[in-house]
Amino acid sequence: MTFVRIDGVPHHVVVAGSGPPVLLSAGLGMAWFDWDEVAALLAPHRTVVRFDRPGHGLSGPAVAPPTASGEAHRIAAVLDAVGVSGPVTVVGHSIAGFHAEAYARLHPDRTAALVLVDSSVEPEARVPVAAGTRVVSARVAGAVLAAAGLPAVLGPLLRRATVRLSRTGGADPAPRALVRRCYRTSRVWRGLLLENARYRPVAAELLTLRDRFPLPPIPVTVLAAATGGPSWLTLQRALADTLRGDLRVAEGAGHLVMLDAAGVVAETVLRAVSPTPPVA
Repeated sequence: MTFVRIDGVPHHVVVAGSGPPVLLSAGLGMAWFDWDEVAALLAPHRTVVRFDRPGHGLSGPAVAPPTASGEAHRIAAVLDAVGVSGPVTVVGHSIAGFHAEAYARLHPDRTAALVLVDSSVEPEARVPVAAGTRVVSARVAGAVLAAAGLPAVLGPLLRRATVRLSRTGGADPAPRALVRRCYRTSRVWRGLLLENARYRPVAAELLTLRDRFPLPPIPVTVLAAATGGPSWLTLQRALADTLRGDLRVAEGAGHLVMLDAAGVVAETVLRAVSPTPPVA
C-alpha cells in the first residue's frame, strides 16, 4: 500500500504479484478492496495494480470534476508513479469502463488488452444542458451531507445495502473496519456525488474520443452480468461489437461481478494476454 500525488491529490495505490501488469479500476463509489479476491487470483501470474480515484477509498478528496480524458491520463500517471511503463491490461468496472476505454484510445502504446466488467454503456450520450449546474448541485449536496453528519451515521449502512442489492452472492464481504474507515467520511460521498453528476458528460466525451482515436489492435473482452436481463445483455453485446471484441457472460452474477464471480473475472483477465495460466 502506498500513496502517490497526482495533480496535487494523494492517490491510494496497491501493487502486488509479478508478471505482465494488470490495472483494476472499480465502479462508482467502490474501493480497492472490492477487487481483493480477483487480485489474489491474479497475483501469482500478474503484477496487479489497484488504485482509488479521488474521493474514493483512501485517496484524497476530489478537486476537479472528472472527464474521460482526465481519467485516462490519471491511469497513466498512476502507472508511472509505481514504475509500470510497459503495456498493461486495463480492467474497468461499471463507470470505470469509460475510463479504461479512454485510456486504451489515448495511450495505445501502453495498452496490452482491455477488459470491461459490466461496463456502463451510453451509445447516444449527450452533454446535458445544465451540466455545470449538476456539478454545483453535487457539491452543495455533499456539503449538506457533511454538515449534517450523515456519512458518519449512515455511510457504512448505505454501502452495505448497496452492495447487497448489486450482487447475487450475499452480503458485503469487505472488512467492517475498512468500510467504516472509508464510508464514514464525507470525502467519499462527495466524490461519489461528483462522479455521478459528471456521468453523462464523461459518456458523451468517450463517444467523441471514439471518433478521433481508434482503438489499437488489442484483445477486447466485455464481461457482462447475466442478471442484468435481456436488454442489458443486448447493450453489452453492442458494446463488444462496437469495440470489435468478445462478449462473455458471467452466469449468475450481479452487477458487482468481481464479488459474485471473482474466478470468472480473473480467468477473463488472464485469457486476455498470453501466457494464460489456469485460475486456482
